[in-house]
Amino acid sequence: MFFFADAHTDAEKTVLKNIEAYWDARNTSDWDKVVAMSSSAGMLNTNSDGSFHKPMATQTASDWERQSAGGTGVIQVHASEAHQLNDTTVYVRYYAEGVVADGNGGMKPYRTRVTGVWVKEGKNWVVKTSHFSSAAYGGTHQTVQADFED
Repeated sequence: MFFFADAHTDAEKTVLKNIEAYWDARNTSDWDKVVAMSSSAGMLNTNSDGSFHKPMATQTASDWERQSAGGTGVIQVHASEAHQLNDTTVYVRYYAEGVVADGNGGMKPYRTRVTGVWVKEGKNWVVKTSHFSSAAYGGTHQTVQADFED
């Protein structure tokens, strides 16, 4: 059990700062930094579009650039929490809200809940998994064929 006067361990403080830095990198299309802040052993993600869990993948800057061809939007982190589970694992949860590309050259509002795990690889805390669950005003998703595609 970890107890500190400000209620956060050093690991938790670092991870909370890293969450902000990670989203700053995504907002500015700094894909090299996004990849550097992601687990080199591969990522496990679930998107907020209602699709199924994604297979483990090692991310590259070119993957991010290709996936973001329509624009990155601007996302801000709200109400972030970090809870250290052991010496090398921190569980996080927060809200991500802002605007994202709509696929038609414009932008649309975006709001999601994020839960995830950051792990210590070497001396760095990196994101290992993120689960984005829609907080889009109670919207639901009906399963379609594309849900089964990577």
